[in-house]
Amino acid sequence: MREAVIVTLLGASAAGCAARAPTFDERVFASQALIRAAEEVGVEEIPRADLHLRLAREQVERARRLSTEGAPDRARRMLLRAQADAELAIACAREARAQALAREAVGEVGSIQEQRR
Repeated sequence: MREAVIVTLLGASAAGCAARAPTFDERVFASQALIRAAEEVGVEEIPRADLHLRLAREQVERARRLSTEGAPDRARRMLLRAQADAELAIACAREARAQALAREAVGEVGSIQEQRR
């Protein structure tokens, strides 16, 4: 029951937020939250993921400069790119970990097959 109430409140909150466009600061906050999430996942350990994380950070800074220079549309698009790069960094990190687990599993299967011979 409690979960249903929480889901209902979250849905109502999301619907209320959808009625207006987010401000530039809210977009920056969302981009930074994705960057922090990528950092917490440990993307710095994976070169391809780390590249996308660095791009996301640079794009947030560029968006801030564009905003102060009076180019809000370009700043908004740059923040969308930053969010996409942060999400891609997370996806790359997850893929690398899944591949590592798959290689480990294949190795274990190979050693079990060797033991059975």
